[in-house]
Amino acid sequence: MMSTRNEIRKSLRTKRQSLSEVEQQQFSDDLLIQLSARRDVLAAKNIALYLANDSELDAMPFIKWCWQNNKKTYLPVIHPFSHGQLLFLHYDENSVMKKNNYGILEPKLDVRLIKTIGEIDIIFTPLVAFDPLGNRLGMGGGFYDRTLASWYQQYRHQNQPLNVAPSKLTKPYPIGLAHDIQLIDAIPAQLWDIPLPEIITPTRQYKFDSHK
Repeated sequence: MMSTRNEIRKSLRTKRQSLSEVEQQQFSDDLLIQLSARRDVLAAKNIALYLANDSELDAMPFIKWCWQNNKKTYLPVIHPFSHGQLLFLHYDENSVMKKNNYGILEPKLDVRLIKTIGEIDIIFTPLVAFDPLGNRLGMGGGFYDRTLASWYQQYRHQNQPLNVAPSKLTKPYPIGLAHDIQLIDAIPAQLWDIPLPEIITPTRQYKFDSHK
């Protein structure tokens, strides 16, 4: 019998939290090695990421690499008026930060710092679990599913494989980041779930080309 989505979330979060600080640091360093060697990353100018929370795979070493290589980075900010929507604000070492309703740090809202989703080259998303088809299970708020809905509809309309090079398709190109232990056999996907073209772990790069 397949586990429910909430059961999967609980189980995978527990596994993730069991990782030691040494393991977390090593995995972050391994991630940096992979991401900094990618052609699409090297060509990108605007990259959206996240600040690790609840033992998520930490992208901070990569964020600092982006700063050192003249790439602008952006973080998700919960939209103050549109329920369930995200804005992406410029983020650097001087950004003024605050905690949102989930206790996650995000840049203080300033309309001058907003980058529209279509101007972002690559968006790296966190996740709780993923499966061999590229299905992504998040925390349950649906924020990234809503953010990526327009991108996914255009991919489906063009009848292109999900992992076609991002330079040839509408931006942003989404990539999930996860620990290896977050891979499971199957996720009970819902109609609104947006599968990802790629998911990167500390040891592997998974590419998917399936469509719903």
